[in-house]
Amino acid sequence: MEESRRKFFKGIVVAAGTTALASTAKVSAATERPRGDADHRWGMVVDLRKCIGCQACTVACHMENDVPIGKFRTIVSNYEIKIGNKTRSVVLPRLCNHCEDPACIPVCPVKATYQRDDGIVVVDNSRCVGCAYCVQACPYDARFINPETNTADKCTFCVHRVEAGLLPACVETCVGGARMFGDLKDPQSQVSKLIEKFPTEGLRPEMKTRPQVYYIGLDKHFNSKVEGTPSLWKREEALGEEKES
Repeated sequence: MEESRRKFFKGIVVAAGTTALASTAKVSAATERPRGDADHRWGMVVDLRKCIGCQACTVACHMENDVPIGKFRTIVSNYEIKIGNKTRSVVLPRLCNHCEDPACIPVCPVKATYQRDDGIVVVDNSRCVGCAYCVQACPYDARFINPETNTADKCTFCVHRVEAGLLPACVETCVGGARMFGDLKDPQSQVSKLIEKFPTEGLRPEMKTRPQVYYIGLDKHFNSKVEGTPSLWKREEALGEEKES
């Protein structure tokens, strides 16, 4: 009886290993995915001087991409800064940064997350197994597991609209004109001209992912504020310190 049990469990292990190898082979043998046009490099400029925190971009993104309630592909985080006796509001629009060196790609065990030749980082939902490694690896809190598909989800720059010659939904609906989208390889594009004209910052420069979402007017105290839940921050200018309330 004991010998029979050993053979039975050995058979399960062998079968599981065979299935895993077959799955890996299937991923490797998959047809080449669309890679975009290498002549373009799409990026976004966010002018914080114009953003009013209305969340029109968030709503437009939800409608365009059927984002589940409680999740977001883009959102405007609202903060308050206390400087001395004065308190002011700060807004920080956030989304996938479509980095030059994305941290999310190398951790994906099935190569479901990849970068097109035009720089847009996308997720192949037919491959994604919902392990959430990419969610944890993203330095910008810009990914989530979609509870309806059980796969990774995030901003794609509305790639379906871009391929049709349209702007991303968040850009088209921004009432303050704070979001600009275009080809970073084209020196005559609006985004290229803005980057040339104004000082810009990216989020979390210490991560060295080279994000392709550029901010005009970003307070240096907020270039690492990427968590989903905003908070009240006090900046003690005299001591050069900041404290979270």
